[in-house]
Amino acid sequence: MKLWRTIPFAAALAVVQAHTPVGARSSSPEPRPAPQAQPTSVPLYRVAVVHGSTKAINYKNLKFSTKVDLNGTALCPAASGVATLKTQDGAIQIMAKFKNLPAASTFGGEYLTYVLWGISPEGRATNLGELIVKHGKSEVKVTEQLQTFGLVVTAEPYFAVSQPSDAVILENAIRKDAVGQVEFIETKYELLKRGQYNLNLGSTEPMAMDDKTPFAVYQARNAVRIARAAGASTFAPEPFDKAQNYLKQAETNEGGQKGKTFMAREAVQRAEDARLIAVQRQEAQQVALERKLAQDKLDEANLEATRAAAAKDAALQQSRLAEAENDALRTKNDRLRSKNEGLQSKNEGLQSKNEGLRTELMEQLNAILQTRATARGLIVNMSGVLFQTGKATLLPTAREKLSKIAGILSTHKGLRIEADGFTDSTGSDEVNQRLSVERASATKDYLVSQGVSAASITFKGFGKENPIASNETDAGRKENRRVELVVSGDGITPP
Repeated sequence: MKLWRTIPFAAALAVVQAHTPVGARSSSPEPRPAPQAQPTSVPLYRVAVVHGSTKAINYKNLKFSTKVDLNGTALCPAASGVATLKTQDGAIQIMAKFKNLPAASTFGGEYLTYVLWGISPEGRATNLGELIVKHGKSEVKVTEQLQTFGLVVTAEPYFAVSQPSDAVILENAIRKDAVGQVEFIETKYELLKRGQYNLNLGSTEPMAMDDKTPFAVYQARNAVRIARAAGASTFAPEPFDKAQNYLKQAETNEGGQKGKTFMAREAVQRAEDARLIAVQRQEAQQVALERKLAQDKLDEANLEATRAAAAKDAALQQSRLAEAENDALRTKNDRLRSKNEGLQSKNEGLQSKNEGLRTELMEQLNAILQTRATARGLIVNMSGVLFQTGKATLLPTAREKLSKIAGILSTHKGLRIEADGFTDSTGSDEVNQRLSVERASATKDYLVSQGVSAASITFKGFGKENPIASNETDAGRKENRRVELVVSGDGITPP
């Protein structure tokens, strides 16, 4: 089945108008690896190809001249051609005529001309020559050295291209009245994906042409700018400079039309050489880079393997040491277990005694001020009117209750006491914090004056934090203006 016949005509027209690659081919694009960015400002040139297929015809037994049709593809169904082939000096001479050829720029802004290709059974494409189109018609007379080949016509940016684009306009088809014994051979070949030549170009619009400038000059301009976009100025500077020099000479008025055309065609050849060299060198550079990256990755993997082996040996040694330590610990634990069993009985007795002490102390303190048991210890809540407004001076009622509290605490050794001061939300944070610290400190000082050890008492201020009632009412604010005594220590704090 011919690849180009599989594309619906309407879809092909849409593709042509959008200047994008045909998307309905039998095989998907196969991008070749792109070179890494260079330290220069040259943009990357990514070579992308697709596979096409056509019929190669075997002319080995051709004794007389024969004719082959060239039919338009879905990209250009109106185009057609006829090629007359005959054997001459061991080669095949081709004389072909074409008609209904539109401007090559119809298929993309980078295209200026048409090229006739011979495709070998192995898929090698040979540039047989350029089609010079006038009023939609063209004639060529070329020679193909192969005995078996297919013929296709593609739109190209210039005549000297070395690989066909995927803008295939015509392909061969055997006629019913063909003379001689011929044989069809299915062949596949690579095509440059549409848009490849203008990949790094700023503009893809077709060139504006006039009748005064030879057509070859436009091709030379196109070839030079495409080579530059492919990085030829960096990767193939010598042939690229020659291409530019030939183009400059073609742009001058010296030598007439014939001289300009000659210089322009030379510029095209040198530009295509420079482009190919640049692409090859970038691909070679990319291959070298990928090899280096692969080697670096292998070296890193080997290093990691060495490290892993060393870590495994270290872990094994550590495991052996740990096992020896565990054996010693097991022996020690057995001895401690026996000792602990004796201590456990003793601790149970102490715990019973401590629980009695905590209960007794809580009853004594609760008889004076509200006291509750918590994980921190016994908390004695001194709330209400304890201090003068805005001051840290204890009122007589507060001193009286603290004296009783001090009498109880001083009789128990080993207790730890923390005086925590709190205020309501009235006033600034700074004033409330300072006032809570001063009131907690005053409470501590008074307890010390009543016989409680100074070393066992600490104090903190929390300002308006941790309210125990609403600050929206007088009663709530009164409850929040408080000092809490946190009593802890052996026998008091729950285990």
